[in-house]
Amino acid sequence: MRKWFKLGLGLLLLPTCLAATQALVEVIRGSGRADRFWFATLAGAGCWLSILWLLPRPMRIYVFGHELTHALWTWLLWGKVTRFKVASRGGSVVTNRPNFLVTLAPYFFPLYAVGVVVGFAIGNSIWGWEDFSAAFCLLLGAAYAFHVTLNCEVLRTRQTDITSQGYLFSAAIIWLGNVFVLLLGIPLLTMQTKVSAGFIRSWELTLGLWASIAKLSWLREST
Repeated sequence: MRKWFKLGLGLLLLPTCLAATQALVEVIRGSGRADRFWFATLAGAGCWLSILWLLPRPMRIYVFGHELTHALWTWLLWGKVTRFKVASRGGSVVTNRPNFLVTLAPYFFPLYAVGVVVGFAIGNSIWGWEDFSAAFCLLLGAAYAFHVTLNCEVLRTRQTDITSQGYLFSAAIIWLGNVFVLLLGIPLLTMQTKVSAGFIRSWELTLGLWASIAKLSWLREST
């Protein structure tokens, strides 16, 4: 897609970003009764923030996860990875399917947090790890905080992933991707709301915003 087209698409996605964010707030409020989950998860996030403050940033681990996410999304979209390189100052992946999802996936797909969920799901099915729920939430919170903080860190500098897609379009996709991950993950993990509820609410709010925009446009034309 040409950059001018992506700029227009980014503008069109802004109401959806607002609607999805409001839907996420409602989902979080609806899951407030899962106090044990939130307490342990936020404690894990706090532990990671303490590590980030006291110790050097583990950039090689971040870069490995970043490039592996590029590769995973390439495979998910039936593509091929022809080169995979990781170093502490950066890495690269060469694929035959360099679309915007593959390019921007590391900024919205929390690979290590997903790894924690998958790892504990496998452990629970094999060894019965129900008693390790607190440890699971602690690791999940730390892994997700790792995703958020280090992505914010690298996005402060010029990233070719972003410039290649355009700033506004990239920001919209990254924001929506992160919100959609939470709209899916929070109901699954807290079991306080339906998984579909957040997405349905997001769609309803998006339609409402577009209706309001259309009404304002009509009022301006009529005056």
